[in-house]
Amino acid sequence: MESLYQIYPFFFALIILSIGAWRVFNWVWLRPKRLEKCLRRQGFRGNRYRMFNGDKKDMSEMIKEARNSKPISLSDDILPKVVPHIFQTVKKYGKNAIFWHGTTPEIYIMDPLLIKEIFSKIYDFQKPHNPVAKLLAQGLVGAEGVHWAKNRRIMNPAFHPDKLKNMLPAFYLGCNELVNKWDEVFCQKDTCELDIWPSIQNMSTNIIARTAFGVSYQQGRDIFELQKEQAYHLMEIVRSGHIPGWRFLPTKRNRRMKEIEKKIQATIRGIIDDRLKAMKTRHASNNDLLGALLESSFKNGQPGNKNSVMNIGDIVEECKLFFLAGQENTSVTIVWTMFLLSIHQGWQARAREEVLQAFGHDEPNFDGLNHLKIVNMILHEVLRLYPPVTSISRKIYKETNLGDMSLPAGVLLLLPTILLHHDHELWSDDARQFKPERFSEGISGATKGKVSFLPFGWGPRICIGQNFALLEAKLAIAMILKQFSFELSTAYVHAPYKIVALQPQDGVHLILRKL
Repeated sequence: MESLYQIYPFFFALIILSIGAWRVFNWVWLRPKRLEKCLRRQGFRGNRYRMFNGDKKDMSEMIKEARNSKPISLSDDILPKVVPHIFQTVKKYGKNAIFWHGTTPEIYIMDPLLIKEIFSKIYDFQKPHNPVAKLLAQGLVGAEGVHWAKNRRIMNPAFHPDKLKNMLPAFYLGCNELVNKWDEVFCQKDTCELDIWPSIQNMSTNIIARTAFGVSYQQGRDIFELQKEQAYHLMEIVRSGHIPGWRFLPTKRNRRMKEIEKKIQATIRGIIDDRLKAMKTRHASNNDLLGALLESSFKNGQPGNKNSVMNIGDIVEECKLFFLAGQENTSVTIVWTMFLLSIHQGWQARAREEVLQAFGHDEPNFDGLNHLKIVNMILHEVLRLYPPVTSISRKIYKETNLGDMSLPAGVLLLLPTILLHHDHELWSDDARQFKPERFSEGISGATKGKVSFLPFGWGPRICIGQNFALLEAKLAIAMILKQFSFELSTAYVHAPYKIVALQPQDGVHLILRKL
């Protein structure tokens, strides 16, 4: 009998090990092969599943090769350099392609009707949960279900046109400082050559610091530099092939990322605490996003109902997102606009004429900026050719119908924005050319009613800050056009690449002329 008692722990351990081994085998082989069979049966094509890593090693090598490759010419297709793995997969297997992110299949969706359905059914097609990306920013963009609905309702008033109109003076100060700095560089010369990218980043950092938090440029700069470093670490993880559970190991990179997150959290919490104290003494301004957000949260809150207001953790996450998206997306939109206008002098002249007719020597105003039709057409075409966000992801958490397909739980969906924007079937044979006249009848006219223009997403979850970003871009372009003409320098190197947003890897060197 005693020997039986000694055997029991052995059998128990064996059962535990067997269950664990089965789960691992199911994770790395049985489940992926089952999903692959289901997807291939419905017309999706791609590489055969390879255990554990899938296509991630290929992706890492392609991205590294594209990053280190020679610059491309202005007439070259930017897709192989910006999204090489997506471009090559679609080129090889067609638009209904499968890409293996480790053990998880990702299918590409490029049919506008299916994209419309995905964006409309926000509770069936949700944002994929990514605990590593949360270290950079989540907020509203990562929230789901009731949590998303509550926060979106509370945040909507913060982006109301009246609130944006009150922020315009802060926009103007940031843009005016940029114009004055460029003016100082001339030193009594008629022309000046410089890389405009760093100064445009600084301007956007300055503006978002004032309009999001009402704080100094230096505080904003500190947050920006930390988020910039965090983004670099995240991209390196993506390129090297992320291993599940790796983030829990005390590696040098993981320790640094956690340290950065603590610093950002502490800085933003300090700003919020100062604002809450000022609100109690009625010395606080609500003419910035933080003030509007706090005001809206308290105003919409119901006594005794904690679920009707945003907690401090939520507000911190929204502030991180404000800063990241507000700085990155707007700065890249402005820099690519100047790049394209430096090449297309006719459109630069037309835009300048419109701005001068609207404002003359006066400061640009809110209503006037919203009526700049040519500038608006130009910005939309820039966002089509160089969208800040190159793709949008969703995940299926339960078996779900999409069109005439039935997709199993666990499948990722990728909407490759930049491929859609460059698709000849959707935008005609001149899809790669800069032609702002496409948007002369607005977005619906340019897309012929199809959901194929996605710089800010689409549907109920369309980016809440799109009007903020476009207003800042319009003001910056208008003020620059009034003061300078510009053309592309021979020092310019064409190398767009993706970090968080689609950036110029080697800056944008222009020759500026004072007007």
